[in-house]
Amino acid sequence: MAGSRMAAEIAEQPAVFDSLVARQGDFASVASLIAARRPRFALLAARGSSDHAALYAKYLIEVLLQLPAGLVSPSTTTLYGARPDFTDVLYLSVSQSGGSPDLVAATEAARAQGALTVAVTNTPSSPLSDAAELSVDIKAGDELAVAATKTYSATLLSLYLLVDAVRGGSAEAVQGIGELASTALTAPVEDAVERFRAIERVVTTGRGYSSATAAEAALKLAETSYLAARAYSGADLLHGPVAAIDEHTGVVAVTSRGHGGTALRDVVQTVHDRGAAVLAVGSAAADTPADLRVAVPETAEEVAPVLEILPLQRLALGLSLARGVDPDNPRGLHKVTRTV
Repeated sequence: MAGSRMAAEIAEQPAVFDSLVARQGDFASVASLIAARRPRFALLAARGSSDHAALYAKYLIEVLLQLPAGLVSPSTTTLYGARPDFTDVLYLSVSQSGGSPDLVAATEAARAQGALTVAVTNTPSSPLSDAAELSVDIKAGDELAVAATKTYSATLLSLYLLVDAVRGGSAEAVQGIGELASTALTAPVEDAVERFRAIERVVTTGRGYSSATAAEAALKLAETSYLAARAYSGADLLHGPVAAIDEHTGVVAVTSRGHGGTALRDVVQTVHDRGAAVLAVGSAAADTPADLRVAVPETAEEVAPVLEILPLQRLALGLSLARGVDPDNPRGLHKVTRTV
């Protein structure tokens, strides 16, 4: 049946989360090696959904570790031959497949230039894991659907467990995350599917940690339902893009309790006043000016993206099927994209 693979893999996520938290010791072992090297700052290399996971990690590293962090452009290495000095730099390469040639080449170059390289991947025998000095296996199991669901959320949780362990944490904030995920997956999205099925232009937005969720939601809607979907930080949305928002636009506002959700509220009010169909998703959805709301269980703000994405995956699946598309076989896409 259309979408059966994506649906099955969405449903696996609570069990995947529980398994990851049970392996906190594995993350602590890698984290102790990172902490011992005392990196000056961190760089993150990724593509596609993993790039959004890297954006989440950027917030984790800057807020929880108080280290500067940035997103790498692998093409500076693969296309332009740049070889910066990476001495005392933590270089995290994030890839579900571990098979993108540009990420492998960039990781090899960073290691040669002095970086402490760490691969975060669902394929421990991949070229990326071989290229990096250290590796983290997210162990989400085989993912057959083209649209990443369980590997994306498992990557988020893996990155949290790693960063939390670097700061000396014990994963306290994610105890019981599997049960919370089960609750998040029961949140009704049918009204949102019905409201958005005829819309062709969607903007997703979030602030802080939830910026990563907004970016991933836009990608999921584009690749499964062929929607023209764009993600903007709530801060950037008002700097020009808001002019294109009107009653023909759907807006997905990712809003969880904390600094990010509070900062997003006035932004959502602005787009709501412009007539857009606004869907609020997150633990602060009830406090957000919106036409539709999907509540997510509350967690520590830095953990919220692990749960926020779950009903949005179900929204993407439902919209795809409602629009007559098979999300397991999106046109022109393959499971592994090999960029150079």
